[in-house]
Amino acid sequence: MNIESTERKAGLLVKSTYAPPWWLPGGHLQTIFAYALAANPLIDYRRERWETPDGDFIDLDWLDSANDEAKLLVLFHGLEGSSRSHYALSIMALAQQQGWRGVVPHFRGCSGELNRLPRLYHSGDSREIDWILRRLKEENPQREIYVIGVSLGGNALLKWLGETGRDAGAIVERAATVSAPLDLHAAASVLDVGSRKTIYTRSFIESLKPKILAKIAEHKLKIDPAAVLACATFREIDDLYTAPIHGFTNALDYWTRSSSKPWLQHIQIPTLLINARNDPFLPAAALPQEREVSASVNFEFPGSGGHVGFVSGKIPGSLDWLPQRIMRFFAAT
Repeated sequence: MNIESTERKAGLLVKSTYAPPWWLPGGHLQTIFAYALAANPLIDYRRERWETPDGDFIDLDWLDSANDEAKLLVLFHGLEGSSRSHYALSIMALAQQQGWRGVVPHFRGCSGELNRLPRLYHSGDSREIDWILRRLKEENPQREIYVIGVSLGGNALLKWLGETGRDAGAIVERAATVSAPLDLHAAASVLDVGSRKTIYTRSFIESLKPKILAKIAEHKLKIDPAAVLACATFREIDDLYTAPIHGFTNALDYWTRSSSKPWLQHIQIPTLLINARNDPFLPAAALPQEREVSASVNFEFPGSGGHVGFVSGKIPGSLDWLPQRIMRFFAAT
């Protein structure tokens, strides 16, 4: 079957080749182990700073190539991620082996230095995606560009692909996303309660709090620092800071307008969605049906893998499956 057939009226559910190792059961272990697994330490990035149109800056970490005609792989990281996240290192390691150029644009405040403006970044920041990708294409007009979005970065990328439609094809050849929280309402509903709140949400929010407190102090924001320190859920932090500082009414408004799921039916370039059904960050019931996805989208929902996990092989395991799967999709014609 030609999975890129133009006769398709809806997305294609692809049978996954991923199988978890017997010694690593369950979505939680698969998520946490991948995060802790030592990734390739040999990636030598070159850092570049871009000034943004609104007077801020972002830092980009480049994987250079001696081949002037090398394809360019762009990776948008997840919440509080960076070019040193386990998935970024494993993907860029394979890109390096295959002679590609690579770049990880850091969302504002994620490169190790806090950005200048009161704002940070958010799950629906497709305008930032648009600006970055258009500039990359302007600076690489003859180079083929392929783009990956992971978790939060995947949601923002899918939203951009849907908003841009066919015009995206003038910028990127193909796209892939991993563990994107397609429905932010559904994601918050599981992350803000029970053990997931303890295991995951607390870690993310504790990472965000110092940044937000620094913004309050530097820009004299009318946000009570004590209220920030008391935040324990995504709803609380999004109501207090993320939503109002980025132009949303409240957390519910932010989640509704930023979720990428409604945009999947408008994507017009070849795109691969990879989401594990046991992802602790998103209930399997929130994953899209074929009728909710355009004919340009292939989606792969393995039963296991966790959130950006997909560990494979014998103990101690490897992170090879995910980059290999994505690069095969990018190489398809």
